[in-house]
Amino acid sequence: MTTAANVLSHDAGTEESPALGFDAGLAPDEFKAAFRNHPAGVAVVTADDGTGPVAMTVTSVFSVSADPALLVFSVSDLSSSAKTIIAADTLVVHLLGADQLDIAKLGATSGIDRFEDTSIWSRLITGEPFYPSAQTWIRGRVVNSLRAGASTVVVVHALQANAPEAGSAEADATESRPLVYHNRTWHHLGEHSNLEL
Repeated sequence: MTTAANVLSHDAGTEESPALGFDAGLAPDEFKAAFRNHPAGVAVVTADDGTGPVAMTVTSVFSVSADPALLVFSVSDLSSSAKTIIAADTLVVHLLGADQLDIAKLGATSGIDRFEDTSIWSRLITGEPFYPSAQTWIRGRVVNSLRAGASTVVVVHALQANAPEAGSAEADATESRPLVYHNRTWHHLGEHSNLEL
């Protein structure tokens, strides 16, 4: 069994990954294959550190605490938005439904101006860029970050949210159709995916 203690310790008898100081583990392709069958919700993170707005599609968002309200996500060093998102004091995390697939694709496409179409985005009164059509968005302050391989894990304190009211029709998967990424393809949840009908 692998534990945090033996993952972070070094056994002199094993080969070590020179870049990170970890014992040799799964090859990148093996690791990606293991996660390829693990579906994840789709979000777009937007921020502006004063150098202009950026957006990035992520599937690594999850809540870690309700009190205080904290969420995390990871940012790859390969993303053109990474520097701005990591440098920003505040940002907006958009949790997307199937109706916002165009925004998910926009944030996932490299080499384009994700804010060229001014009809699909705006700024909050606090200045952050956001996509008003997102079924849910959360504005938060970056409170911590952690280097993890070629990525940075960002911890965000949620300050404000726009979301369907709990128990409302808009909060039901049949209506909201949450967007999911699985095995390199887009999917959505709905009545068809409910296993307890």
